[in-house]
Amino acid sequence: MATPTMMAVTLLTRAIEYDVVGRKLEALKLYEDGIESLLKESKAETDPKRKQHYQTKIVEYMNRAEQVKELVTRWKSKGVISDRIHIVEGATGYSYGRIFGKYFNDEVHEILLEEPYVREHHQICNLVMFCELAVNSCRNLKYIQLATVKEAKNGDEQGRAFEVLKQSLHKQAVKFVVEYSEHMHDRQVILSNGYVIKIGRGLNYFKPSPSKYCLGAFNYHFRECRETNVDVFYCPENNKS
Repeated sequence: MATPTMMAVTLLTRAIEYDVVGRKLEALKLYEDGIESLLKESKAETDPKRKQHYQTKIVEYMNRAEQVKELVTRWKSKGVISDRIHIVEGATGYSYGRIFGKYFNDEVHEILLEEPYVREHHQICNLVMFCELAVNSCRNLKYIQLATVKEAKNGDEQGRAFEVLKQSLHKQAVKFVVEYSEHMHDRQVILSNGYVIKIGRGLNYFKPSPSKYCLGAFNYHFRECRETNVDVFYCPENNKS
């Protein structure tokens, strides 16, 4: 069985590998997990020299993790407008394929989805549909990170749904990670090929289907939409493929 030290070394080694090849989102998560393991080891260590060694390495990795975090933060704010779509109330023809399709390509290795509202059944279904398109379109996709708000009343059901999706994506060699935040409002999709897609209503711009037997019940090209804006930004510096 791996010791906590071995686990930390494994996590941080992978973090460095992914950092070097440009998989910054996954590298950041690995840095954070590895640092947490080292902190636990440092607190439990009684030998002064080993304790000092742990603390030195922790500072080193924390500094690099902070640099990667700042880089990811810049991804969200840099770039020039590439496309803008205004979806009017009741419009059809705006499936995820139309909104994201031309940006989902082989250069996408990582996706960061910031979507506060993934609580209700239809919202989770929208997330699954988004992931299906991403996996089908991005042949080199390795990592999807969802930043969302934890459901206070029915968090167990939300967590179970995410776990099922995680296992399903794992079968496609895609890692799925959920990060909870209580203070998020922005809705955007950040792709590692340099594109950032910001949608006013996030993934949840579809109206409910009036019947499960009408067009749009399953093919969202025919589903009516709520009014919203889609802004697409591109920054070549963000392209880490």
